[in-house]
Amino acid sequence: MPQIPEKIHELTVGQLSARSGAAVSALHFYESKGLISSRRTTGNQRRYHRDALRRVAFVRAAQRVGIPLATIREALAELPEERTPTRADWARLSEAWRSELDERIKQLSRLRDHLTDCIGCGCLSLDNCVLSNPDDVFGERRTGSRLMAERDATSGPAPQCPTEPEDCR
Repeated sequence: MPQIPEKIHELTVGQLSARSGAAVSALHFYESKGLISSRRTTGNQRRYHRDALRRVAFVRAAQRVGIPLATIREALAELPEERTPTRADWARLSEAWRSELDERIKQLSRLRDHLTDCIGCGCLSLDNCVLSNPDDVFGERRTGSRLMAERDATSGPAPQCPTEPEDCR
């Protein structure tokens, strides 16, 4: 990994890319989303302060655990400008994300557990399927996947698919 002398306080986009492991296009995207910032030289070239290295690492770590960019931007906005995020900053900001991640893990586990049941059944009935119509929340109103967007996210555990495919019709 290329080393940047301590006396250099600003990095080119190429240097930031090489040091952070993020593609130049990703850095431009992060900048367009307000996650990092640069100044422009008289020749209109980007220059990043050294703290951008830690900010890019912060963004990439948060993305790896599934945190949306808007949430990451809000977290970074809590930090003073041109200050490198510290371990304490990461701990404080990531603590707020724990419950969201725990809920996602719970939802994914439930999906994984019911996926086998539904494939074993083979029906994928929009009336009874635990994947297409969890808890049969729409069965009394009408059928169809167009109702999926209205699904209540707080519903309890989904019922099991019937064991016989003909029971799903």
